[in-house]
Amino acid sequence: MPSSLAKNSCPPPWQIANLGGGYRPLLSSDLVLAYQDVLFALQPDKGVNNGSPSLHARLLAELDVQIGDRIAHIGAGTGYYSAILAELVGATGHVHAVEMDPDLAGHAQAALADRANVSVVTADGSQWPQQEVDAIYVNFAVGRPAASWIERLRPGGRLVLPLGVPRPARPSNGGRHASHGAALRIERGATGFAARWIGNAYFVCANGGLTIDESEVEKLTAAFKRGGIEFIKSLLWNKEPPIGRCWYVGDQWALCYDDA
Repeated sequence: MPSSLAKNSCPPPWQIANLGGGYRPLLSSDLVLAYQDVLFALQPDKGVNNGSPSLHARLLAELDVQIGDRIAHIGAGTGYYSAILAELVGATGHVHAVEMDPDLAGHAQAALADRANVSVVTADGSQWPQQEVDAIYVNFAVGRPAASWIERLRPGGRLVLPLGVPRPARPSNGGRHASHGAALRIERGATGFAARWIGNAYFVCANGGLTIDESEVEKLTAAFKRGGIEFIKSLLWNKEPPIGRCWYVGDQWALCYDDA
């Protein structure tokens, strides 16, 4: 078992998330238990988990990774899914694993040290990638896409991100997770950005440069409550949105029902 694929950011006993909230310890340190389809805690006090393998399998399939791709993994945590991306792009590709938290980034650096096709970057994910890439994989909920994610996608490039709004208050047993959330696939085409709803997805919400204000929270929450995100077909960027044809209109961006 490659060390970078072990969910070992914390020493045993590892903690896994309960369905009703909070965590419980695994009483065994057998590494085989790390391959259950459950949420392993990375930072339980902040509600940061490693992510459900079944959900990530679906999202990674939507990312459509190819041998030789250059990928930005935003919110890399301790590098578990960065290692999987490294396997998918092969020796000719490269993964930029971007993590804002220095402690998590340090674990990722150690876990991925034997992989020449991965660079671990300690930085705010809103500032990456800094060059054009073939794909971007975001692993936290955001209320809007970062400009760098849209503008630095190559033609044909894919972006998979969880769109979400935080719960009204941070719970006592973890971080602020999304109360409404959906995974989206964005692809840059010749005439614009195609967008597609993948399914429901609830991640811990962004900090740093991607934190949204309360007015944005209220507006996006209202859009989720109205429904219809599953019918979107395009993302508009720095364009005037058509009246009555958008599921959501943000500041200089929109998710619309018309083709790109």
